[in-house]
Amino acid sequence: MLLRLDMASRTPIYMQIRNQVVLGIAAGELTPGEKLPTIRALAEQCGVNMMTVNKAYGLLRHEGYITTDRRGGTVVAGSPGAGALSERYLGALRIIAAEARLAGMDEDGFAALCREAYSYNNGGADNE
Repeated sequence: MLLRLDMASRTPIYMQIRNQVVLGIAAGELTPGEKLPTIRALAEQCGVNMMTVNKAYGLLRHEGYITTDRRGGTVVAGSPGAGALSERYLGALRIIAAEARLAGMDEDGFAALCREAYSYNNGGADNE
C-alpha cells in the first residue's frame, strides 16, 4: 500500500492516512479481506510516528472500514455504510453545499461536481 502524505498540509497526517485508505477501498484498490501493513511497518514506510498510524487505524476500525485480529492482522472490511452516510458526513456535505451556494454555484453545477467526485472515487478518474 503506497500512501502519499503531504507533511505541509493543514490536514493531520492520521486523517490523510485514513482518507487515502477510504479512497483506496472506494476505488477497488483495496478489497475486502486484503491485509494491510502493520502499524509499525506503515509508520516506517511513511516516516511517521506509530501513534499517528494507530490513530488512523483506530478511526478506520471505528468507522467499520477495517477489522483487526491479533492473529490475522489488520484487514479491509466489507462495506460499512450499507448505503447510508453517517450524520457526521451528511453534516459535512451540507456545509460543502452551503459553501458552494455562497460561492455562486447553482444546484445543477453542484450536482455535476458531486457526480464527478463520485465517479473519481469509483475509479472513473485518475486517482492522484
